Amino acid sequence: MRRWWMLVAAALAVGVAPGAQDAGTAPAADWPMYNRDLAGSRHSPLRQIDTGNVGRLTTAWTLPLGRHPTTGSITGGSEFTPIVIGGVLYYATHSAVLALDGDTGREIWRREITGGSPSRRGVTYWPGDGTIRPRLFVTAGLRLLALDAATGEPVRAFGVEDDVVGEVALESPYQSAPTLYGSLLIVGSNGAPGAVRAYDARTGGRVWEFRSVPQPAERAQETWAGDSWQTAAPIAWTFSLTIDAARGTVYAVFDSPTPDYYGGARAGNNLYANSIVALDAATGAYRWHFQTVHHDLWDYDLPAPPGLIDVTVNGTRVPALAQAGKTGYLYILNRVTGEPLFGIEERPVPSSPVPGEQSSPTQPIPVKPGPIARVQFAPGDLVTAADTTEAHAAFCRALAERSGGLYNAGPFTPYLPRTDGRSTVLFPGSVGGANWGGTASDPSLGYVFVNTMDEASLGWIESREGAGGQTRMVRNSVVGTTSRFQWHDGTPDGPGNIVGSGEDAWPCQRPPWGQLVAVNVATGEIAWQVPLGITEELPEARQRTGRLNMGGPITTAGGLVFIGASNDRRFRAFDSRTGRELWVTQLPMSAHAVPITYLGRTGRQYVAITAAGASALDDPAPEGSESLIVFALPE
Repeated sequence: MRRWWMLVAAALAVGVAPGAQDAGTAPAADWPMYNRDLAGSRHSPLRQIDTGNVGRLTTAWTLPLGRHPTTGSITGGSEFTPIVIGGVLYYATHSAVLALDGDTGREIWRREITGGSPSRRGVTYWPGDGTIRPRLFVTAGLRLLALDAATGEPVRAFGVEDDVVGEVALESPYQSAPTLYGSLLIVGSNGAPGAVRAYDARTGGRVWEFRSVPQPAERAQETWAGDSWQTAAPIAWTFSLTIDAARGTVYAVFDSPTPDYYGGARAGNNLYANSIVALDAATGAYRWHFQTVHHDLWDYDLPAPPGLIDVTVNGTRVPALAQAGKTGYLYILNRVTGEPLFGIEERPVPSSPVPGEQSSPTQPIPVKPGPIARVQFAPGDLVTAADTTEAHAAFCRALAERSGGLYNAGPFTPYLPRTDGRSTVLFPGSVGGANWGGTASDPSLGYVFVNTMDEASLGWIESREGAGGQTRMVRNSVVGTTSRFQWHDGTPDGPGNIVGSGEDAWPCQRPPWGQLVAVNVATGEIAWQVPLGITEELPEARQRTGRLNMGGPITTAGGLVFIGASNDRRFRAFDSRTGRELWVTQLPMSAHAVPITYLGRTGRQYVAITAAGASALDDPAPEGSESLIVFALPE
């Protein structure tokens, strides 16, 4: 059977390169879970480091990680966010789980993991229940492992199957840290069948499951045409989940359905793809949902869970959530009802001209805030020599010409068929917008912070037979002809984005290429936005371009936003109220991870981040440069 499929020419920004603890109960000193609290605030009450002294930060200690044997992620290396409990820092390398002294980095214990690498994103700490000792949990492919938090030994009472001690088999792989709610470990899925599941932290037994696609006779099953519900299941690959502990609600988010770019065989809105789904955290029962993209044709996943924050709107205290995603919009909802706080309109969007496609006639677009990333493209947006260099501008002009002209009709532009002769350029592209870095918040300001980037996808749809009569994805082989740019080889079926090319990645639209954005959730307005990252090869007056970025921010009561993320090998601190950059340091590699801050047993505040992002796809990192780096004020 012949199908229509996406021919994505290097998703280039018009993209081408030149070269049950929560914030209220967790000790202030600790960073006890991936997002620090169940609400996903990533906010620390520590204030020893503040806006007045952050410029004095210096390296306290480092942990060399060794190079991971496989890239395994879009950024090329570890994206690990450590946790800290009582001055002990827990971390995982590509082969072992470690407990370290948070003041010095001294190794307390090490547990080698065999049969597959532990998650390169995070681990989970359970304090026990009074009769069971504290445990540490980590995923490794299709396994969920339990270790004694004091010794690193496998927990013999956890999930004994076929004489394997201290682990249980997962129905789907999950490459991130389980989210702890009471004694439940809630995990997503990085493979089929797409679902969110809960396991008992005591025994490893599965407690509940919520599938991403409704089964026969279930609510919303009619949103999948024919039998497409059986094969097009979206997954829940987020690095964490968020939970309203007071109301017992977990917020699951799901990615796009498959095939990603052609939906002719899956007519309908395709729930619960591209949706926030509120579930009873104890049972997995459905409460409400909100879909951010109907019948996705752009790979516009929800790659991070919403951040939860309480704000006063028109004199009334409102339990809100803020959901960022690849679409370039921030969706602000009442987290109890799922209703928008400032309006979300179903706006008409261009229909797909591809034969057999039945695109949605409308898409939900927030009234407020406005777009937090580029959502359209016009000819005048192509980069000029005055923006970067003449060589770069000339390449981009030639790219547009070789592509038959660049077509964009605004947000949610559908890909043209190959027969049209032009190439569709889409903003945001398939990596965002905002990606898995997600949001952080400052409850004293009522602000939510998110890093966004402007990397486009460029290509078309064509009918093509692959091996065994299956369709396949290929890439526009006319993109790039000079070795200065990432896409110089013209090889079909190449990678679909340029984030992994590190600092060599220069998009083809005018800067900024990446930003840090603060949104006032009480008003729905953007409070400030600043370029995130520099292009140091340019003259000084042009360097503040912003950069492509992966990873997310944290905030502190010291009035700071800390973030790595950008592919310029920098780690920065900003004033959370104004967006003014207060501190920056250069790292050996880019830091595509969420940082943390904590107090050591000595009472000293530290800020830590994993630096492991490749500087370029064809530029292997020097030995020892992939590392956890910990900063503090001078003693």
